[in-house]
Amino acid sequence: MYTPRRRAKKAKKAGPLRRIRLFIALCLVVFAGLGFGYIFAAYQSLPAVGNNMRPAVSSQVFDSHGRLITTLHSDQNRLPIDINKVPQNLQNAFIAAEDNRFYEHIGIDPIGIFRAIFANLTNRGIAQGGSTITQQLAKNAFLSQEQTLKRKIQEAMLALEIEHKYSKKEILEMYMNQIYFGQGAYGIQTAAKTYFNKDVNELSLTQCAMLAGLPKSPNYYSPFNNLNEAKKRKNVVLDQMVKYGYVSAAEAEDAKNQDLGLSKSHQAKEADEYASFIDYVSQQVAKKYGDDALYKEGLKIYTTMDVDKQHAAVRAMRNLPNNYTDENGLTQPQAALVSIDPKTGHILAMVGGRGQDSFNRASMAVRQPGSAFKPFVYLTALQHDMTPDTTMKDQPVTYGGWSPKNAGGSYSGAMSLSDALAHSVNTIAVQLADEVGTKNIIANAKKMGITTLDAKDDNLAMALGGLTRGVTPLEMASAYGTFANKGVHVKPTAIVKILDRNGNVLEDSSTLEKEETKTRVMSEREAYEMTTMLEGVIDHGTGRAAAIGRPAAGKTGTTDDNKDAWFVGYTPDIVTAVWIGDDTGAHSLGDIYGGTVPAEIWRDYMSSATSDESGGDFSAPSGMERRKETASSNKSSSRSDDREEPKKKSATSEKPTTKEKSKQQTQQPAKQQADRNNKE
Repeated sequence: MYTPRRRAKKAKKAGPLRRIRLFIALCLVVFAGLGFGYIFAAYQSLPAVGNNMRPAVSSQVFDSHGRLITTLHSDQNRLPIDINKVPQNLQNAFIAAEDNRFYEHIGIDPIGIFRAIFANLTNRGIAQGGSTITQQLAKNAFLSQEQTLKRKIQEAMLALEIEHKYSKKEILEMYMNQIYFGQGAYGIQTAAKTYFNKDVNELSLTQCAMLAGLPKSPNYYSPFNNLNEAKKRKNVVLDQMVKYGYVSAAEAEDAKNQDLGLSKSHQAKEADEYASFIDYVSQQVAKKYGDDALYKEGLKIYTTMDVDKQHAAVRAMRNLPNNYTDENGLTQPQAALVSIDPKTGHILAMVGGRGQDSFNRASMAVRQPGSAFKPFVYLTALQHDMTPDTTMKDQPVTYGGWSPKNAGGSYSGAMSLSDALAHSVNTIAVQLADEVGTKNIIANAKKMGITTLDAKDDNLAMALGGLTRGVTPLEMASAYGTFANKGVHVKPTAIVKILDRNGNVLEDSSTLEKEETKTRVMSEREAYEMTTMLEGVIDHGTGRAAAIGRPAAGKTGTTDDNKDAWFVGYTPDIVTAVWIGDDTGAHSLGDIYGGTVPAEIWRDYMSSATSDESGGDFSAPSGMERRKETASSNKSSSRSDDREEPKKKSATSEKPTTKEKSKQQTQQPAKQQADRNNKE
């Protein structure tokens, strides 16, 4: 039985709850009103379906001094084709790759959206998108590429209207004629001609799958730019076609093994000395803003490239030997050069090859580094209380059946770490790695920007550059820049600022948090000691051909049978990596070593590139005196001096024994690679 007091208590308790409910209800009404107003405003500014797309405007690319480098033309190479002439395999490949529920949804696909959200959450990043083919058509034909809520709402509204006005076949036809496929090709018919010199109705299943895989990232997946990644993407599309019942597993497997039949008449872009850098920048912009924004939205892209240094890089690369012409018409060996400002990470110059194709070896070629990897070992030693003067013994050593050899096949006894690095003594590098821990060396390399390492590299062979995959010239230059920048690694960048067609700033690197791009890897003292040791490489070690008459530091690298040759070095203001090798990795460079042609190219480029620099010396940290490495009185008979490199045959003659002894080791492949990389 309720009493007045109990009713009063109940009313007292109910009062706050009622006010909370009213507040929540009010908030919902307000938010609903705001949301409706936002959606209504987006609807009011919708373009009319059926109108032509916005007029395309060419984008412009500028160098670091504001000089126009090139214009990315908006002229579209497009040959529209009727959907009835498009083979069913190609239609199915696009649906499997882009929108498997295309024939079921109404323009937007709630199931696909929720699936994409779940995939993105479980992958802790953007694993897949939820846009349908109709939404992509709406975006490409009528809207800008800006990533805003308003644009996404408009995209969904337009998709619904497009589905109302057109049949599914018409929508698919418009989409396939609209999208960009890379190499300046818009639409499937132009793409078929560009990549295979065929009409669409002549395409094989494997060719259909490759074309369907391109829109995700046309520059990256272009077989003319990145054949291996193009094949991987093609195989993903084939697997999707199997998953959704468009082809059998046997048909897909057969298609995976078929030759792509790429057009032999394809000519890469005219041998433009800016091509590699422009391609690199284009990929960065397209990845963030989309291909349509890059080629049709009139962007103004201000880059880090210095035209004068780029000219110098191209000139230096003209001195390559011409060993032979491969089946693709490319002169071998190929080469790459990339130059960076170590303080800012700005890419100053980039050459990705001879200019005969579109593959950018500076940023995409993953190759074995040989002894150019040793500085990561020596840095880790300095972090474990050693110094350049620490003495170790160059002597025969064995680890689990593996006995690393010096290039000359002999040993010199006690020597300082400085001399060991200057003359690239293999036994001491491996002893150091064993003492300081391979995990610590790998950790340092990763902090310095090397992203191609994995768990399999956690072995002593890594100390000699015996890696599972390898490294890229861009990342090696960036890593060595950490030494030049007094122990702080700065991520490489090619773009300073981007403006839209109306002059609005889309991004500006000066507004970014600088600390996001910087990582202190070592102390100033450790960085300085590494620099002094690497100066010894040029002063009296394997890199003497790289001397430019001013303070400079660097390291040579040569792999087995001289298949890869490197020189990576720096002054206080510029760091540059040079790589030479056969594209296939199967042919020797002959008498080329890291200390010969790569060092000479580095010297020729840096002599010009540093002509406008202050020419200052490497400054010693506070409390330290300037140290200059000079030739030791210990004349190392086992040093990997480039003048002694022809003796490599006597060193490699011992390899069958070494390999036989280590066959049972779990890390055998990596150790064999290290044996192959012990030329310097």
